[in-house]
Amino acid sequence: MVQAIDLKKGMIFTQDGKLIRVLASNHHKPGKGNTVMQMDLRDVRSGAVVHKTMRPSEKVDLVDVAKKEAQYLYNENETYYFMDTTTYEQYEVSRDQIEDERNYLIPNIEVQLEFTDDGELIGIELPATVTMKVTQTQPEIKGATAAGGGKPATMETGLVVTVPDFINVGDTLIINTAEGTYKSRA
Repeated sequence: MVQAIDLKKGMIFTQDGKLIRVLASNHHKPGKGNTVMQMDLRDVRSGAVVHKTMRPSEKVDLVDVAKKEAQYLYNENETYYFMDTTTYEQYEVSRDQIEDERNYLIPNIEVQLEFTDDGELIGIELPATVTMKVTQTQPEIKGATAAGGGKPATMETGLVVTVPDFINVGDTLIINTAEGTYKSRA
């Protein structure tokens, strides 16, 4: 059992027989009344996302998650395929289970597959950063510096990231997967 105030992004707990993943957690103190935890939660099995308010002292049961090293292979329609790097066994993950993570999946990227105690595959964990190419952005602005306001850039997976003004189409960038932000050139 863990209190709601201790829940962080990525943690998985059970509630009403459902596996719930924390997408975002915010400690909020309204002008009047008690503090509350405002959370964005996703049902792991159905993919449904809800915004929920909980008392900080409310308790939930955390799920023990086992992880396996795997490599992303490809996707076909709504299914994403991964291969265990030690046993070469292949696993299928539905699009609903990795709605946010799929924008960072490039062929051969190493990820962690997440399993419950009973062996159910419930999702993936991305590395801290990924390296991707810019496929579309505005032209370079002469005299632009890294301190400028930035511009949107579309990466090879369709992910849109705000980048400095000096970034061009074809540049390879390092992207922070936790926040979806530009980190540096590769």
